[in-house]
Amino acid sequence: MNPSSDWLLPDWPAPANVRTCVTTRAGGVSQAPFDGLNLGDHVGDDPAAVAANRARLVETLGCRPAWLQQVHSPDAVEADPRQVPTADASWTAAPGTACAVLTADCLPALFCDRAGTRVAAAHAGWRGLAGGVLENTVAALGVEPDELLVWLGPAIGPQSFEVGAEVREAFLTRHAEAERAFVPSANAGKYLADLYSLARIRLAAIGVTAVHGGGLNTFSDPRFFSYRRAARTGRFASLVWLAD
Repeated sequence: MNPSSDWLLPDWPAPANVRTCVTTRAGGVSQAPFDGLNLGDHVGDDPAAVAANRARLVETLGCRPAWLQQVHSPDAVEADPRQVPTADASWTAAPGTACAVLTADCLPALFCDRAGTRVAAAHAGWRGLAGGVLENTVAALGVEPDELLVWLGPAIGPQSFEVGAEVREAFLTRHAEAERAFVPSANAGKYLADLYSLARIRLAAIGVTAVHGGGLNTFSDPRFFSYRRAARTGRFASLVWLAD
């Protein structure tokens, strides 16, 4: 595998046959404001450019991405490169099939089991996170929680993600400890939310504690697309698959 030198390779203790990659804006053919490697086909970009970008991704990684029609749901499905189901997470035990999610501030979470037999990817904006998309992904994998590893990919950082009180309440009603993931902002009635912390709280509550990654901020990092930075923008991909 020879991913672009500008793409990210997650640093986590996954088995050797578990492959991962997070793309950046580098390496694509899309024009502004989607420049350059926009992989989202729902953002208004030239379809031919998106197709060329996706072909470049496949050629570089050598896997078969299973794309989703993401709707901020808690739904997890089995990955199938031949279909584009409406869901926000997918899992697979089939080598060569990549679970893929597209983001531009939402949290991508990649999963694998310690034995290297199953992988999954989830798209967790605050709605999906509050709705249980991570919990449903763990359930779909069918693996004991203490046998799972998780890597949290690039998302909007806590210093940039301002939300209303209703978002805070959505998490506190489920887990009181989520209070520490919200800090009052300079605007009355608003809070700065930490998606990484919220994800760790939700995962720990179901016994998944081997959680890695976090710490990036798509809003302030120009390598990544960010919807809050520019509403008309592209999407980058986070992928995980089992080597053939």
